[in-house]
Amino acid sequence: MTQTLADMRRDYTRDGLSESNAPDEPFALFRRWFDEAVETERPPVEPNAMTLATVDAQGRPHCRVLLLKGLDERGFTFFSNYQSAKGEQLQACPFAAMTFFWPGLERQVRIEGRVERVSAAESEAYYQVRPLGSRLGAWASPQSRPIRDRAELEQLLADTERRFQGEPPHCPPHWGGYRLLPERMEFWQGRSSRLHDRLNFRWQGDCWLRERLAP
Repeated sequence: MTQTLADMRRDYTRDGLSESNAPDEPFALFRRWFDEAVETERPPVEPNAMTLATVDAQGRPHCRVLLLKGLDERGFTFFSNYQSAKGEQLQACPFAAMTFFWPGLERQVRIEGRVERVSAAESEAYYQVRPLGSRLGAWASPQSRPIRDRAELEQLLADTERRFQGEPPHCPPHWGGYRLLPERMEFWQGRSSRLHDRLNFRWQGDCWLRERLAP
């Protein structure tokens, strides 16, 4: 390593986040920040990428990077194999956390809440707009299961292509969407000397409570 980890640092000076320029509910602020992240990166480098953290039945945490594929007043939607490791973890503990990091804007958003499956109709609708290769892959890949080698995966795909030859594949019953229903959303704006701005929104059952957290 040419530089020690302890010496790697960056002072954040791009922007600030005050109560005066933040709405009373978090979705509007998330959409504004997301749009700015899309505009900042040229070309856009997956601003919808987020780290999803789950917990298994033994209480052990797991995290990975996924892509956000839907957002509305209900929550944040992503798609996966229900029989994958994350699917089994969400079955055992239907709560998760996701983090978005946009380094160009020196911003981070943390979201926590309960997770539910979306309807079969929503899963089918999204599945049908995916590229054909991705649709076939959802059938072919036994996600998170050990396989012998790459050749085995390619053979599974070839078998799937033959199965659906001449007809469009439909959404597999083991694949679909999840929606995280936020109970907490924290907006982090980097500031100089590590005195960052943190605005936290907590759902109170009928409204959002906004509060500032110490950095």
